[in-house]
Amino acid sequence: MGNDASRKCATANRGHVLWLGAYVVLLLVLAAIRYVLWLDLVPLAPRYVPPLRRIVVGLMAIVLILAAARLIRARAIDRIANAATRYNLQRIAGLVVFVLIALIVVSMLFANWYAAVASLGLISLVLGFALQTPITSFIGWIYILARRPYRVGDRISIGEATGDVIEVTYLDTTLWEVGGPYVSSSHPSGRLVKFPNANVLTSAVYNFSWEMFPYIWDEISFQIAYDSDLAFVSEVMQQAAERELGEAMIRRVRTYRDILARTPVDEVEVKERPAVLFRVNANTWIDARVRYLVDPKHAGSVKSRLLLVMLQQLNTQPDRVRFPRGDSR
Repeated sequence: MGNDASRKCATANRGHVLWLGAYVVLLLVLAAIRYVLWLDLVPLAPRYVPPLRRIVVGLMAIVLILAAARLIRARAIDRIANAATRYNLQRIAGLVVFVLIALIVVSMLFANWYAAVASLGLISLVLGFALQTPITSFIGWIYILARRPYRVGDRISIGEATGDVIEVTYLDTTLWEVGGPYVSSSHPSGRLVKFPNANVLTSAVYNFSWEMFPYIWDEISFQIAYDSDLAFVSEVMQQAAERELGEAMIRRVRTYRDILARTPVDEVEVKERPAVLFRVNANTWIDARVRYLVDPKHAGSVKSRLLLVMLQQLNTQPDRVRFPRGDSR
């Protein structure tokens, strides 16, 4: 893992150096052209000289902006350890560069800024009606950055889509789908789900990977007969869950309590270890459930291991644990 990260970092640094070198060469070429135009070393019609000078100066400014953005990325953004923060800053920097370049291009095309503003105002009025959804999605992107309902790497559910966020662009979000109609549990389906960022302004977002508490409560349930040894069932289920989760759940529950203590929510009883509950089932059986905290991305594998261990131990005592039997089971 460490060697792979080092190689990626070295490759990225070489890429930054190459781009900065290309910008320096391009800037020198443009400076030479500017020198030729300003000294009138090349005979040109007078009406062509001012626009050519504006274009050359504008191109030089664009190259300087691109070089500065590349330098900021190499020296600051790429050194941030948090991948989600690094990704968002890259997007913001890209947007700032785009806006600055757009302003420079406008100044290159229009010598009169009043005419440019009037033209842009008319264009903006037309585009405002034609691009209402993209504009709303762009506002949604700003909302995602400011309020952080999710970040790259989070597992979320919005509308009918559930998955891991792999990309957040200015207009849409891409999920690596989890679950869905083709697979069960929390296994990736292999499909990509895209939705406009405007959806976060009107739909509830369920985030399973909240930065302060990236865990969820999960349960495993068995149906057993009334004459089963409930104390034995509780002991087996709880011990299996504790062996699987270890001390990790205790630390998670303490974090959960600390978060609740800083909110107006009334204090609730949250056990630091897996809890076994019994409920009466409508089909004349008892539901035996064990509840525990787990990383949502590992929930499927943890549940599978617990089911295997619990069933093996419960089936060793058929006289003490009676499961439903019948042709339909």
